[in-house]
Amino acid sequence: MNYRERSLELHAEWRGKIETAVRVPVDSREALSLAYTPGVAEPCLAIKNDPEKSFELTRRWNTVPVITDGTAVLGLGDIGPEAGMPVMEGKCALFKAYGGVDAFPICIRSKNVDDIVNTIELISGSFGGINLEDISAPRCFEIEARLKERLDIPVFHDDQHGTAIVMAAALMNAAKVVKKDVRSLGIVINGAGAAGIAIAKYLLRLGVGDIVMCDMFGVVCRGAEGMNAAQSEMAELTNARGVRGTLADAMKGADVFIGVSAPGVVSEDMVRSMAKDAIVFSCANPVPEISREAALDAGAAVVGTGSSEKPNQINNVLVFPGLFRGALDVRARDINFEMMLAASRGIADCVGEELSADHILPYAYDRAAHEAVAKAVAEAAVSSGVARK
Repeated sequence: MNYRERSLELHAEWRGKIETAVRVPVDSREALSLAYTPGVAEPCLAIKNDPEKSFELTRRWNTVPVITDGTAVLGLGDIGPEAGMPVMEGKCALFKAYGGVDAFPICIRSKNVDDIVNTIELISGSFGGINLEDISAPRCFEIEARLKERLDIPVFHDDQHGTAIVMAAALMNAAKVVKKDVRSLGIVINGAGAAGIAIAKYLLRLGVGDIVMCDMFGVVCRGAEGMNAAQSEMAELTNARGVRGTLADAMKGADVFIGVSAPGVVSEDMVRSMAKDAIVFSCANPVPEISREAALDAGAAVVGTGSSEKPNQINNVLVFPGLFRGALDVRARDINFEMMLAASRGIADCVGEELSADHILPYAYDRAAHEAVAKAVAEAAVSSGVARK
């Protein structure tokens, strides 16, 4: 099947992947008087006196916007907010299907950080949490940081942290397969944008000490030209061995390759140069850095990609529905590292005795996995002190 052509046909038929639903009767004078005026004045006044009651008396407690400016949509780049709508709608459908979360696409016609932050802050009173999506680096870092400072509800940039969470879960189980300690792994990350930087920071917090980052110009290292502020920070935090040169140079002897970059940038020879029982996660979409088949032919022991057609799909859909479900259930103020780590472990643990080189993650449609993530995240929110109930 040509998925792209068929998807276009279906989108024309569907005319949208989500819709609103009415949860209460409005089919009589009494019903209207209770759901709307005059009865509705009483919950309005209750919320006026205590805005926190908006979580109890409205759907706010279960509502999340999926917000983009359309600047980094899938592998398509800066295609604009309206063009990003099909992706945002799809994300909203997954929120509902796997987490029971009511999500709405919000596409902002601005690339200005102040505009985006102010817009989100102004509408935040309608939501229980904020999901940022497909906003290009480095602006996405500032947008998220400023919103976290201003809002008392969870703010989560899925391209950064969702990717890091599921990548760590995959790495935890892949390391078990090849019988290596995660913290001892030598890891190369290709792609120094939002996802790559978030993965590196997350793995550093997990205790991984040997991480080398690369971008299109080669190894991210001190003194390299053309780096933005976020990449300069990573040059200080990673590459403890002082590796220089190209991606091929960085991959020599590495235990793990993580690709969140561009198609076809890794050759079989580069995989052959890695350590014994190498782990290769080539997750560029829709075409990976190296195909699963080529990586295996070159000697990789475990291979994951972003494709649903191959074993070991590494996909954020395993993260965000359960993560927000858990955060919303305990009315968390934030999504912190403890909650993200709980999500990674929850995902990894769901594989159980079925763990193998071809099965390091649960399937994206595994409802038990989403429920496990929600439970683990809620417990971590409570134990870390960010829950309000």
